[in-house]
Amino acid sequence: MKNKVTTCGYFLKRLRDNGYIANRIFTDYPASDARRWTIMIDPKFAALYITCYTNKDWYGEIMFELHNGNQFKNLQLKTDSMEVIITKLLEKNISPSEQTNG
Repeated sequence: MKNKVTTCGYFLKRLRDNGYIANRIFTDYPASDARRWTIMIDPKFAALYITCYTNKDWYGEIMFELHNGNQFKNLQLKTDSMEVIITKLLEKNISPSEQTNG
């Protein structure tokens, strides 16, 4: 499952490569659960949780739920494209973080 949007490590890498601060929150959901993993983007400001679901309502379905209790309230994106996800983040003013070294 390398290099798939449903793989947590790949998803995090793509976000980080685009300048986002993103952290793994949880990945040990039971096999019977449609959730695969949960991450958080920009913990200091947006504190946006993204949860990946596979096979939630039907086999082969990929869905991402975005939630921060404010701007996003269980927004669901059914996509297998990181570009769609990043575009939605930018539309909602969740921008890459300014990171400094030192």
